[in-house]
Amino acid sequence: TLGILLSYFYKTNAYTIEQSMAVEQARRGVEDAMRYLREASYGADGSYPITNAATSTITFYANTDADSVIERITYTLLGGTLYRVVTQPAGNPPAYTGAMSTSTITTLVVNATSTPIFRYFDDTGAELSAPVNIANIASIKTTVVVDVNVNRAPVSFTLSGGATLRNL
Repeated sequence: TLGILLSYFYKTNAYTIEQSMAVEQARRGVEDAMRYLREASYGADGSYPITNAATSTITFYANTDADSVIERITYTLLGGTLYRVVTQPAGNPPAYTGAMSTSTITTLVVNATSTPIFRYFDDTGAELSAPVNIANIASIKTTVVVDVNVNRAPVSFTLSGGATLRNL
């Protein structure tokens, strides 16, 4: 009887469980992205902390692990999946031609074109318009909308985060 009840529970709540897992994955990804963005710093090759800033992608430099090496990090949305690509510097002088690792931050992203993943603000809090002058970026806000099935309720979940760039 307990097995039948558990089976019924999972069958009737599968969508809710799947949605909860997707939202949790997105939450962790947004938190990590904001933590790394707060710590953005000059690249090992002397590059400015942010090299690319668009509505669905950003590339910047930060230390993502416990070593003293600054990695190049790119977050990009492709086909409903938000990815993070981390590139290690290599050589002397250092260049970002070293090992790259790609990880999936979250899937099932359904942001509308009116809801950019990344928004950029200057030091007065005014939003910067495209094309963004990276030298004017003081803070970044991210918004990720996740939905397991856009044709089924409950509605999508919106996760937001913000980071003030500390090292600029």
